[in-house]
Amino acid sequence: MRRVRVVVCAVLMTALAAACGPGGSGETKSGDQRAQQTRKETKMNMQQAGEGSEKILDDTLAAIRPPVKWAYGAPMQEACSTDLNEPTGRTTVTRSRNLMTVVSPQRRGSLLGVVQRHWEQQGFKVTSVRNDESMPWLRASRPDGFSVSLQVGSVGNVFISASFACAQDSAMTYPTGTPGQPGGPRSEELRPTERSEFWSADQSGSEG
Repeated sequence: MRRVRVVVCAVLMTALAAACGPGGSGETKSGDQRAQQTRKETKMNMQQAGEGSEKILDDTLAAIRPPVKWAYGAPMQEACSTDLNEPTGRTTVTRSRNLMTVVSPQRRGSLLGVVQRHWEQQGFKVTSVRNDESMPWLRASRPDGFSVSLQVGSVGNVFISASFACAQDSAMTYPTGTPGQPGGPRSEELRPTERSEFWSADQSGSEG
């Protein structure tokens, strides 16, 4: 289970490196320039970045209909550095949610479509789409420095992440139920176990 999370998180962190780490090529030169400007000028600290990410995730899950069950994912932080690999006093903050509702392969396209439309309504621009039958993903970013991602893991687990690149270092608090934090489980739940008449259904309309 942990191995699955490591694989998909590695993909996410690779994407974040384009906006935060040294040498990232990004999608365009202007995209690199915007990322550098965000690192230098943002006044948002890690606490604010975490709260903003949680709100984005709350709003995204609320947009999914029929509703799905979910659990908090393990939070991640990655220190930002200069081109000389020197610390900057800034950190990229990532929060995530794992869907506990089983999403059948036949319903994944519907889920990605719902989420993409919601994100675009919230000012995000899609930056990457993988139309893979077994492990698709969707990524988007917004001019204010936030980025989002929806990915399907190798065991059919779906998780949604929201990040802010290179926030000013600060202390952080977490919602109750966050893995590894007070009041939360020691490890995150990955494998979906809940059934949905809609999201778990196959093409014939019956539950998988």
